[in-house]
Amino acid sequence: TSAALALLGSSVAALVVWKWLGKKMIQKKMEEAQRTRDEGMKKMAKAVQQFREQVPSVQTDAILSLPLLELTGRLQEGSLSPRTVLYTYLEKALEVTQRTNCLRHFIPECEEQLQEIQRRKEKGLLYGIPVSIKDHIGHKGHLATCGLVQCLGTVMEEDSVLVKVLKRQGAIPFAMTNVPQSLFSYDCSNPIFGQTLNPLNPQKSPGGSSGGEGALIAGGGSILGIGSDMGGSIRLPSSFCGLCGLKPTAERLRGVGWCLAHPSAHCGCLFLSHPVPCALGPMARDVDSLALCMKALLCQEMFQLDPTVPPIPFNEEVYSSSTPLRVGYYDTDGYFPLPPCMRRAVRETRHALQAAGHQMVPFSPPRIPHVMTELFMKTFFADGGRSWLDVFIGNIVDPGLKPQVNSCKIPRLVKKLLALLLKPLVKIPPPLKDVSMTSTCRSVKEMWNHHYQIQLYRSQFITQWKELQLDVVLCPVLGPAFTTGYPGKLLTAISSTMLYNVLNFPAGVVPVSTVTKADEEELKFYKGCCDDPWDRTLKQAVSGAVGMPVAVQCVALPWQEELCLRFMKEVETLSRDK
Repeated sequence: TSAALALLGSSVAALVVWKWLGKKMIQKKMEEAQRTRDEGMKKMAKAVQQFREQVPSVQTDAILSLPLLELTGRLQEGSLSPRTVLYTYLEKALEVTQRTNCLRHFIPECEEQLQEIQRRKEKGLLYGIPVSIKDHIGHKGHLATCGLVQCLGTVMEEDSVLVKVLKRQGAIPFAMTNVPQSLFSYDCSNPIFGQTLNPLNPQKSPGGSSGGEGALIAGGGSILGIGSDMGGSIRLPSSFCGLCGLKPTAERLRGVGWCLAHPSAHCGCLFLSHPVPCALGPMARDVDSLALCMKALLCQEMFQLDPTVPPIPFNEEVYSSSTPLRVGYYDTDGYFPLPPCMRRAVRETRHALQAAGHQMVPFSPPRIPHVMTELFMKTFFADGGRSWLDVFIGNIVDPGLKPQVNSCKIPRLVKKLLALLLKPLVKIPPPLKDVSMTSTCRSVKEMWNHHYQIQLYRSQFITQWKELQLDVVLCPVLGPAFTTGYPGKLLTAISSTMLYNVLNFPAGVVPVSTVTKADEEELKFYKGCCDDPWDRTLKQAVSGAVGMPVAVQCVALPWQEELCLRFMKEVETLSRDK
């Protein structure tokens, strides 16, 4: 007996030591990644200083204030040099990241790309334009971390297709931006590189998961960025930071190149393999910048490098058309009613569009609670979240993700009991807003049926759209910017953006107003759907946002990015004319 006890004791001790060593190794990896980032920042700061000494007379503010179309014109004609523009934006990006922690890494190879484009005879559409890219978009010689520890050891062996095309068009990728851990959040924090703040208000989140992009562009440190969107990850940072952002039809742009490089990082593979696809898209200060970026990317090079991208060049005629549109509109989806200012934005935009000669048609998106819980959430948590939990090596979880992680750890039987106990306490009808209550797919047959239900919903939605003969739809987007830490408590508040990921429709966000004191007063009386704990948490999340951006969402049918952008441009023009 004593021998058995001794053996048990030594086994427990070995396990404790093994776990301790594992944590030590993880800590070392994280510290090394942080050190590498800091060294990269110092190198860039030194390079900027050297440039400043060589060219002391640069009109920094004048360059930073140029809209993208004007900047490209100046670069193409030669009145501004790519070198001057690059170092001006490098300097500004350093300043913005010191305030917001938006950068994951500078790309030192940007100096090589600068030399390369100056040697070429042909100037691409983005000649000399510094471009920032989201953390997980593959760049040769750099990590694609998704904010995860297990991705810290694998360096990209080549550029992703998207980066190759950007470079081919003369752009200079110069920085990679921060993301939330596993990308499964609309805050922007991870245990390796920390929390990113909103440059317009440091108490507020920049949104996510393309939050680093949002913060960098809104702070003036980048003029064009590339993000990704699978539940609102381009549109939510655009809403929170006052930017324009486009989520295209997922297959219109491809070429991330991160999943294959990280077979161990299940999150990437999961995101590519389920029926709600991940879309890549541009983020910028105005709609014309998004259109130029799409025009540059939808080129022969993209179609040759990635044969899965349909060879459909950008249709300039549709984008520049001035034909009056038939616009469907709604200001609430009936699932998670948004704060008063977001509904006001839709109402004011609707009146402006009507006054401009567009035909406005009331539209009601069908069965949003069903879409949110049975289609969207079930897609991510089909296995009860077990595959997602696997990515958190060493149980290192960002505080913002702990509510979701803890929910996924609850055994299924306990979830069922909780659902039964909570049912009488919640007002009827109860929109399911707790991730832990999401049902799972218990068999392959159920999974096939789930895929079928998504296709069926898409078909029904398009039928309703066609019956009303709509060109586009105007609707709300989640906002204004949440106080940091709140997005993790309200994962299901993203119904306004999530819908168009399930449908795989192009959708963009345009800032049209700011939060007023009257909005803040009206918020005090906000009850949401049921005045339940989630509605009250949303109220807390968005309070204290006077002066913060207020945006609307513009939607078109699949493959009609140009029409979506044309509608966004119309909304932008009308909001600026107010």
